[in-house]
Amino acid sequence: MLTIYSDDHHLHHGRCELIDGQLMPCFEMPSRADHVLERVKTRELGPVQGPADFGRAPLLRVHSADYLNFFEGAWQRWASLGHDGDLLPFTWPARTLRSIKPKGLHGELGYYSFDAGAPITAGTWQAAYSAAQVALTAQAAVQAGARSAFALCRPPGHHAASDVMGGYCYLNNAAIAAQAFLDQGQRKVAILDVDYHHGNGTQEIFYQRSDVFFASIHGDPQAEFPFFLGYADEQGEGEGLGYNVNYPLPAGSDWATWSNALDQACERIAAYAPDVVVVSLGVDTFKDDPISQFKLDCPDYLKMGERIARLGKPTLFVMEGGYAVEEIGINAVNVLEGFEAVR
Repeated sequence: MLTIYSDDHHLHHGRCELIDGQLMPCFEMPSRADHVLERVKTRELGPVQGPADFGRAPLLRVHSADYLNFFEGAWQRWASLGHDGDLLPFTWPARTLRSIKPKGLHGELGYYSFDAGAPITAGTWQAAYSAAQVALTAQAAVQAGARSAFALCRPPGHHAASDVMGGYCYLNNAAIAAQAFLDQGQRKVAILDVDYHHGNGTQEIFYQRSDVFFASIHGDPQAEFPFFLGYADEQGEGEGLGYNVNYPLPAGSDWATWSNALDQACERIAAYAPDVVVVSLGVDTFKDDPISQFKLDCPDYLKMGERIARLGKPTLFVMEGGYAVEEIGINAVNVLEGFEAVR
């Protein structure tokens, strides 16, 4: 399996995040992708290539121009004020406030964010831009006829909506790739999100559309991030009604419980009959993940890949979460090797 990867992800390294009342080093760190890449090479999964540059046009098919312009220029505005620490919002347009876009940097940052989990540093734009190009390059390989490809993206993307960042995510790599498939002639795309946290950004982007079927298996948002999306009654709206399905699961869910949801999701995807499948590959479902509550073990990820392969569709894997750094490479590559084992 071809892996696409860019060293540009090292340009983004947030200094800290607020966890349980304390400022702590970010769980989303460069070593995450480094460990996955090392495992890809150790297991001889296949060739590793750098991304091509498809420009901003594919990004604009998913994200608004205003949002991209703000994100690209935010650090320079921050630095021009004499600051060199991470740029993080401290005010958001909550339910009791008007949802208007202010003109000041902090107001705009709150407008374009839904949490304080997406720090902007000097290299964040370039890292996120390159991650999107990684996804697009892997997408191009599948579009050209490859059975599968792996986009080793960092930072991740599935929490990023059309004009909102958050949850470590800035540009929605999986959504950008899915839209590219459609723009290049595919009729229907299914996105399967197996990250521990609901892909709220991906859901928002395609919620009113029938050409993308979105299925997500995740921790119950009544108790788990992102809290405000990911419930089972969210089924799409308008033309998208029936093309969105969520499987919120309780803390402590093991492979037996989780795989039952995977079977249900795959059955729905098979009935949808997509031309291609995009997998938002988060492995923070692992039993020792520091910020998640499921109990999957390393061998379970092989079975996950095997089940996805039995859909029999060209498949693009896009890296999302996973914060048990020592095991992230093992678990991510196990999914890919499980997929490759089914022919």
